[in-house]
Amino acid sequence: MASPLRRSFPSLGRALLTPAPARMLSAEASDALVEIKPGEIGMVSGIPEEHLRRKVVIYSPARTASQQGSGKVGRWKINFLSTQKWENPLMGWTSTGDPYANVGEAGLTFNSAESAKAFAEKHGWNYVVGLVFSL
Repeated sequence: MASPLRRSFPSLGRALLTPAPARMLSAEASDALVEIKPGEIGMVSGIPEEHLRRKVVIYSPARTASQQGSGKVGRWKINFLSTQKWENPLMGWTSTGDPYANVGEAGLTFNSAESAKAFAEKHGWNYVVGLVFSL
């Protein structure tokens, strides 16, 4: 079964095994580079338009009472100001329609305030820098 395919397409195997010329790769790589202006990333994120221009707080969390070492000290976080919360009448749980409600606590941690500011500017968010933020 392999021999009729090889007879039909003799150059296919050689074409797949031969590396592409370097000049072709560099031309494609330079075409793929696009300059992203501040605030443009939010436009393609899929988040509704009313949530794109949010105000965020950039802060360094306080040390917890049970924390003795300095392992998590000096990190910076981004937290969104909470909007649109209500109590669910059936279960009594707090519900939200905010797509950014739990994003800040989950993973927006930075090593410096400057990198957190750059991230907020890249997404088009207005920010306020505070040293300690408590919920």
